[in-house]
Amino acid sequence: MEPILQVKDLNKVYNNGVHALRNISFDVKPGEFLAIIGLSGSGKSTLLRCLNRLIDPSSGKVFIRDIELMGLNKRELRVERKRVAMIFQHFNLIKRKSVLTNVLFGKLGSLGTLSSVLGVFSEEDRQKGLKLLETVGLRDKAESRADELSGGQQQRVAIARALMQDPDILLADEPVASLDPATSHSVMQYLEKANRELGKTIICNLHFLSLVRQYATRVIALKRGEILFDGDAHEIDEDWFREIYGDDAKEVEIR
Repeated sequence: MEPILQVKDLNKVYNNGVHALRNISFDVKPGEFLAIIGLSGSGKSTLLRCLNRLIDPSSGKVFIRDIELMGLNKRELRVERKRVAMIFQHFNLIKRKSVLTNVLFGKLGSLGTLSSVLGVFSEEDRQKGLKLLETVGLRDKAESRADELSGGQQQRVAIARALMQDPDILLADEPVASLDPATSHSVMQYLEKANRELGKTIICNLHFLSLVRQYATRVIALKRGEILFDGDAHEIDEDWFREIYGDDAKEVEIR
C-alpha cells in the first residue's frame, strides 16, 4: 500500500537557535492511527505543524501522496491543505455561534470568496453538518451556542468541524490535554470512530501511554527532536518508558 504521507529528513531550527526537529523521516499508510509521544519540548507540536506547513521546516520534505508541500505556492498549498484538517488542544470555536454553524465553518476553505465572507452554506452542507454532529453524538446540540457546551463536547464539535472539511488526514495536537480523564476517553473514542468507520488517517500528539495503547495502531516517540521509537505501543515496556521520559518519570494511567 502506498503511503498517504511521507516525511523525509525534516529539520526545524527556530530563530533563537533551538533545533526542534532533527532529520525526521517516516511514512504513514492510509488508515493508520499514529500517536506521537514525548516530553514537552521534544518536538511533537512542531512536527505536527510542519506536516501541513502551519510552520515551514528549515529543511526536508513532506509529501501528501505524491505532492511535495514545500514546493507549493500559497494558492497550491491552500488546495492541498483541504486534504489535511487539524484539531487543536484549545477548541477554537466561535462561542457566540451555534454548534452547527461552527461545524459548517469547516467548509469555508471549499467555498467561493463571497460565500466564505458571508458564511452562506447550502442545504446539502447543513445536512452534512448535522450528520457529522450525529457522528460525534451531538445532534441534539446543533442549535445550542458553542459556549453552552462542556469542554469535551466542544472538542467533539471541533472534530466534526474538521471532518466537515472531508480530509484524508486528521491531525490532532494534544486534543485531550485540557480535559478530565473521563472526558478524554469520550473524545478519543470519536477520533477512533473517524479512523475506523470513516477511514480517516489520524496523527495525534498525546501525553498518556494508556490512551496510546488503547487507541493508536502505531506510536512514534520523540526525544530532543529525534525519533527514539517507532512501532507498536504495547512494545513500550518500563525500560523504553524511562528512555523516552526519563528515569524519574512515573506513568499515569487514564482509565
